[in-house]
Amino acid sequence: MPDHLNVAAVAITNVKGQIFLVRKRGTTRWMQPGGKLEAGEAPLAAALREVAEELGVSWGPERLCAAGTWHGAAANEAGTTVTAHLFDAAWDPVHDGVARVGAELAEGEWMDPLVALRRDDLAPLLSDRVLPHVAAIQAATPPR
Repeated sequence: MPDHLNVAAVAITNVKGQIFLVRKRGTTRWMQPGGKLEAGEAPLAAALREVAEELGVSWGPERLCAAGTWHGAAANEAGTTVTAHLFDAAWDPVHDGVARVGAELAEGEWMDPLVALRRDDLAPLLSDRVLPHVAAIQAATPPR
């Protein structure tokens, strides 16, 4: 097994301020949709491919906004580090429908970011970077 992974991850939020989190089959940690980059694949292309595979939505690149890079421990592979290329996206229930899980996912759920931060079953990327990032954006955004 490799000791370093390059992944693309997407923080998908809805109009209620919730984030869509997933748990892959055979694992216990919740994370945002995403996955490993294929050989020669750009992070944006990987993110779009992963949301298509995992959630069944076909998005164009304009749906994602680059949100930086994170380095840390892999969630489900002991002794492995990860470089995560992060993207933000807004779920549009009119065009995207109901969020469903597919591919290698066991379950998915919309969660309040601040409530999710209190859980003890989150991937390090999610707890250390993604949820604080989403909570900060929400705190800076005036209510609708």
